[in-house]
Amino acid sequence: MALEAFSVSAALTLGVELELQLVSLSDFDLIDASPDMLELLGRARFPGNVVPEITESMIEISTDVHTSHVGLLAQLRDIRDALIRAGDTLNVGVCGGGTHPFQQWSQRRIFSKPRFKQVSALYGYLAKQFTIFGQHVHVGCASGDDAMFLLHSLNRYVPHFIALAASSPFVQGKDTLFNSARLNSVFAFPLSGRAPFVLDWRGFEQGYFAHMERTGIVKSMKDFYWDIRPKPEYGTIELRVCDTPLTVERAAALACYLQALCAHLLERTEPPPAENDYLVYNYNRFQACRFGMDGTIVHPKSYQSLSLREDILATLRYLEPHSDQLGSRAALDHLYQTTHEGSDASYLRQQYVERGSPEGMVDAALKRFRTTGPFP
Repeated sequence: MALEAFSVSAALTLGVELELQLVSLSDFDLIDASPDMLELLGRARFPGNVVPEITESMIEISTDVHTSHVGLLAQLRDIRDALIRAGDTLNVGVCGGGTHPFQQWSQRRIFSKPRFKQVSALYGYLAKQFTIFGQHVHVGCASGDDAMFLLHSLNRYVPHFIALAASSPFVQGKDTLFNSARLNSVFAFPLSGRAPFVLDWRGFEQGYFAHMERTGIVKSMKDFYWDIRPKPEYGTIELRVCDTPLTVERAAALACYLQALCAHLLERTEPPPAENDYLVYNYNRFQACRFGMDGTIVHPKSYQSLSLREDILATLRYLEPHSDQLGSRAALDHLYQTTHEGSDASYLRQQYVERGSPEGMVDAALKRFRTTGPFP
């Protein structure tokens, strides 16, 4: 079956998906509550979309299509409030965070859906270990060629999003020393990493994807777990490297940062992407996962070593005119504050020190999700 045609979307429109944790309020461990949560939410109008994820201790929400920070944040807050009300009814907590700090993957239950059962049969224990939680951001593209151009032009900025969104420092009760340990679980899948270097949609569709389909390895774009992938049915590119933040305020800010970056890149004033840019890609991604904003990355064009925090700050300053035009200056202001006060990973580590247990971290995450910002 050939890949579907690339649907044209209004350029720079936005959509957000968040994978969220379902937590027992008695012991703060994950709880297999998504069937009950989804049944309850289905009784009334939900201010977005909510679907199951691969294990029953997860749900995924998604927004409508937006053009501005104000509208996106308003809907995310409405979705959050609806989830909290449902959780309160069921005595189930809902929170962000890229990993649950002490859950045991072997205790998870695969949600009863054909695709999830197929993934579990193919990937074995990796399917349950995929009980991790990410934010995906969709940006509308006027053509498939623009989508492939943006996908590869963004490679240099992927560490920014990893570091700013990092919220997964603990796994199985231990501090991993990573700011984003979640992405280590994604990297275990054979079709993860980066997309092949193809800059036009025809070449991707009739060349790469057609060959991959003939191998029998893939049937659709859902089979790729790339850091950024095109979504032809939506007419978007989808950024997938972010941990789920602890607040919807940060989720909206990250989405609008990506929107402003895409507006800048589409002006084509920067040197075009080249395959050699990926020589430093895995190293830069590791630096962002391991050290967050304290990492050091290598510029893919000049090979100059850069402080990741300073590179983020310089980019935020450069994008201010774009954010003003898009009505998202508040989003950049949020991220300015994040670079100075620390990521969600830093906050969670601080809570561990103050409360003395991984359970205390989860309690703090639950409270943070319920509360409207401003947050750093």
